[in-house]
Amino acid sequence: MKTLFLPSFLQSHYYQELGAARAAYARQDEAGAFHHLERAHILGQRWALPHTHTHVLMLRHGWRMQNGREVLGQMPRIVFGFFMSLFGRVPTGNTGGANVSPEQAMPIPADLQALLAEADAKGG
Repeated sequence: MKTLFLPSFLQSHYYQELGAARAAYARQDEAGAFHHLERAHILGQRWALPHTHTHVLMLRHGWRMQNGREVLGQMPRIVFGFFMSLFGRVPTGNTGGANVSPEQAMPIPADLQALLAEADAKGG
């Protein structure tokens, strides 16, 4: 069983992506904001609380954009994503949006792959 919390090594990187999403919203760059939420999702998806938190933010994004597909798509991801993270059953690299299957593995961007590999090496 996985843990609830993001390893300390990844916390600053995860929150950096969330901060970049907030900055993009401030610039009214909704696509850029969602891109950073997807990156935060990739970093946090193996740990239940950051995984769920990112899906809540994606739900909020869908609401803000009046995107019913995103809102409806995030609701089951919030519930099931939490439990799937606890049991280590998340698809590697999945970006978390309603535009992709919740079970689809995806390539991880090289910079995030390096961070996740370092976290694994440190026991994360």
